[in-house]
Amino acid sequence: MDAKMPAKSNNSVNDQSSAQQDSTPVLNPNKVPFIIGVAGGTASGKTTVCNVIISRLHDRRVALINQDSFYHSLSDEQSANAQDYNFDHPDSFNTELLLSCVETLKKGQPANIPAYDYKIHKNNGPGRMVNPSDVIILEGILVLHDSRVRDLMSMKIFVDSDSDVRLGRRIKRDTVERGRNIQYVLDQYAKHVKPSFEEFVLPSKKHADIIIPRGSDNDVAIDLIVQHIRTKLGQHDLCKIYQNLFVIPSTFQIRGMHTLIRDVKTRKHDFVFYADRLIRLVVEHGLGHLPFTEKQIITPTESIYTGVVFCKRLCGVSVIRSGESMENALRACCKGIKIGKVLIQREGNGRQLIYEKLPKDIASRQVLLLDPVLASGESAVEAISLLLNKGVSESNIIFLNLIAAPEGIHAVCRLYPRLKIVTSEIDSGLNEYSRVIPGMGEFGDRYFGTGANYDSTSFFTKK
Repeated sequence: MDAKMPAKSNNSVNDQSSAQQDSTPVLNPNKVPFIIGVAGGTASGKTTVCNVIISRLHDRRVALINQDSFYHSLSDEQSANAQDYNFDHPDSFNTELLLSCVETLKKGQPANIPAYDYKIHKNNGPGRMVNPSDVIILEGILVLHDSRVRDLMSMKIFVDSDSDVRLGRRIKRDTVERGRNIQYVLDQYAKHVKPSFEEFVLPSKKHADIIIPRGSDNDVAIDLIVQHIRTKLGQHDLCKIYQNLFVIPSTFQIRGMHTLIRDVKTRKHDFVFYADRLIRLVVEHGLGHLPFTEKQIITPTESIYTGVVFCKRLCGVSVIRSGESMENALRACCKGIKIGKVLIQREGNGRQLIYEKLPKDIASRQVLLLDPVLASGESAVEAISLLLNKGVSESNIIFLNLIAAPEGIHAVCRLYPRLKIVTSEIDSGLNEYSRVIPGMGEFGDRYFGTGANYDSTSFFTKK
């Protein structure tokens, strides 16, 4: 196959996305991009699907990289007989260079993408600089063929179009855009394109996470893909490591409440009001992880409604003292719920259980463990260990926090992979005093208006 893809696939979309990238600062090198592979036969609609995804992710930085940019340059002799060269064979691509460019982008550094000239079948010019982005799309007929390329991908897509439709599109493209006659196109299709599709492209379909029938005409599939990408981009990186960690999807309302309760100048009345709002959201989100059973009911209109009934055997356990601030929200959501208490204090370099009062039948219940701040995780591990010793199943524990530090998440999730953690925000880390940064201070003192560092006539300050 000769210049298989028209120049527009390497210029129009790429230049559209790179125009804004080239003037944008390099992203945080620690942020891992979401890499999407889009494969499919010739003229299947891959580029159009990529364009639609890019347009719907307009609030994210997206880099589109075409596999065609990585064709090996042909010698003068090969170029003169390009009709005999198979551009659809895996060996026609410089896969090593492709891997190198993507790895460079993953490290947070700009990469130089070759400028392949389809007319002379060689790299022509200095190439195109692509900056690191939130999303990297690799598009090409064989991007799912090589396992090394597949392993880089967060999502693998195969655009599946009818062979007659693809051939019709190819004939129209090559005759109109390239001035070739129909016989030339048909001969090339029969000699190289169709055999390579059946030998290399079609088998790679089995590696796809998502198959899009009808290509860019399948709006439903593309909508679902974009929604999934947005969800993944919104997740904290730790959520990708630990499947038992859940962060409430951020909204301006949630960010606004966090701004207020984190502000050192916020007075107690406002702190409690907005902390209660956030706690209620965390509790309700946590309840959504409880097991349920389906139930059919009759509505007042004598219609049948199929709904769900949540587990009724549950209880709360608050870590004294700040955990008690979450009890009212839990009682408001679960009428008559039993709530136990544990008191854990620092003892040397560790934590020690001082007091516990738990329901006698706690081993048979789903347990919601309450503590607004997950810092180092030492107190949490002590509380969870107590619950396990009481016979509570690890998978029956849901740990609810307002904020969590990565150190605490690592400590808890590594020890208890079947327990669930639900939080509203993950902070940067801990300082030298094991305090969460940026954090919100001593939560219990601010909420209950106690402690030596609290001035009831003004606001909470650190001394």
